[in-house]
Amino acid sequence: MAKYRVHVNDPLDEEATKLLMEKEELTVTSRHLEKEELLKTISEVDVLVVRSATKVTSDIIEAGKNLKIIARAGIGLDNIDVQKAKEKGIKILNTPGASAPSVAELAIGLMLACARHIAKATISLKEGKWEKKILKGKELLGKTLGLIGFGNIGQEVARRALGFGMRVIAYDPARPKTDLPVEYVDLDTLLKESDFISLHVPLIESTKHMINKDTISKMKDGVIIVNTSRGGTIDEEALYEALVSGKVYAAGLDVFEVEPPSDELRRKLLSLDNVVATPHIGASTAEAQKRVGKELVEKIFRELGI
Repeated sequence: MAKYRVHVNDPLDEEATKLLMEKEELTVTSRHLEKEELLKTISEVDVLVVRSATKVTSDIIEAGKNLKIIARAGIGLDNIDVQKAKEKGIKILNTPGASAPSVAELAIGLMLACARHIAKATISLKEGKWEKKILKGKELLGKTLGLIGFGNIGQEVARRALGFGMRVIAYDPARPKTDLPVEYVDLDTLLKESDFISLHVPLIESTKHMINKDTISKMKDGVIIVNTSRGGTIDEEALYEALVSGKVYAAGLDVFEVEPPSDELRRKLLSLDNVVATPHIGASTAEAQKRVGKELVEKIFRELGI
């Protein structure tokens, strides 16, 4: 007999959803409800499963009288009012390591695309042009990669970058233990020494616009910046100005402060031919979604003791 109701409000891997539905202790519903509709039904839910689309705000949590678990299929928790959940004694689960290889591969891909003008060359060639002479790029070999944030994803990026023959340095106040030949440095040193900078931090007060006019001014001329972490960690107006001036050689962006990036500033940024951009697809691989779903379901089962 079912003891708990699970509602999956954002798409979960099919196999993971099947595992949930096979548990006789659970009643499972799976469809996206907009906020007003979710508010009407959340009082009946014991476990709410979301990805990034659903914003689990304080009023949703307050209305969740039976809510025991908020399960986030992914890494970041910025779409969940974590403090309110803690106040109500609600357990928050996420999957910080499951999608790390996929995000890391995209970060490396963006670095390569920026350094070798892959997007620009593709567009040019499709337009019937042969602009070989003006598309001279840069190698990753022998360059210094600065990682801002050295958690699961940062470490996966480091492994891949070391394979390209890069020197890797990292800034992370927590200084996670690692066997990788990576040197921890302070932020100013990282900004001054890096040829490539890749961000791997959550969006919190201390990281909001941490890449800004001042920090960009400390960087090497011709630096390449990649962001696959969270929109809002970069002041995109300052980045636009640096890309136009040439201070920043190129930027690879998977995340934006406004998503979708349809406002005037973001459209202006995307119009630059030294910007390579993707629509927040870091974890969007079949393999990552399978790992995320399986890991999250296993955590839910353990937490409920079933």
